[in-house]
Amino acid sequence: MANLSIRKLNDETIARLRARAARNQVSMEEEARRIIRQAVTPPQRLGDLAVQYFGARSGVELELPAHAPHDALSFS
Repeated sequence: MANLSIRKLNDETIARLRARAARNQVSMEEEARRIIRQAVTPPQRLGDLAVQYFGARSGVELELPAHAPHDALSFS
């Protein structure tokens, strides 16, 4: 894993990071890692959220209606 040094943070930023880390019961370094990870992680897609809230692991089982096969479209 790589290392990252961040210089020239003002005292207020350090104090807020320290307080946030204390609230989450982690070190300042771990809190900074979490903040950076969250900032660069792509947002969830709508389909991912649907599976999360309505998927089988959530106890929801959807029964899809049966559809008869249809004839292919002709473009001639």
